[in-house]
Amino acid sequence: MKLRDFIKIQSRSVITIGPEETASAAIQKLVENNIGALPVCNDEGTLLGIISERDLLKESFQRCAVIGITKVKNVMTKQVAIGSPEDDLDYVVSVMKQKRIRHLPIVVDQKLKGIVSIRDIVDIQLEETKAQIRYIGLLPRRASIEKRRLV
Repeated sequence: MKLRDFIKIQSRSVITIGPEETASAAIQKLVENNIGALPVCNDEGTLLGIISERDLLKESFQRCAVIGITKVKNVMTKQVAIGSPEDDLDYVVSVMKQKRIRHLPIVVDQKLKGIVSIRDIVDIQLEETKAQIRYIGLLPRRASIEKRRLV
């Protein structure tokens, strides 16, 4: 699939922010739209940059004294989606997509055993695809060898 195809089928419009809006406004847009980054555009729609959760987190840490006394329990997500070591990758992807999360803790008997990220999944799928391509690339040679043996 080409990115142009993705853009055509993308179901929602891209949420953007202007360069003169506040960091607080950016956080509000991220939270309200449950997204992780905002393209920064001028009034004509020209892309000027992008601001992500990570950018805002770094800035907040450097500038905000309150962050030093805020307890994690007051900020954390309490209703956590979890995975099991026995879950199929396709199932994990569907859970992450449905819940709009990028990290899924892996739990056994209420104990954390690991955590899988969307990046981990992409890496796994890439390796599987490479293996399939290598395998498919071998099929024509094997088929011709088998034909020679039969003749």
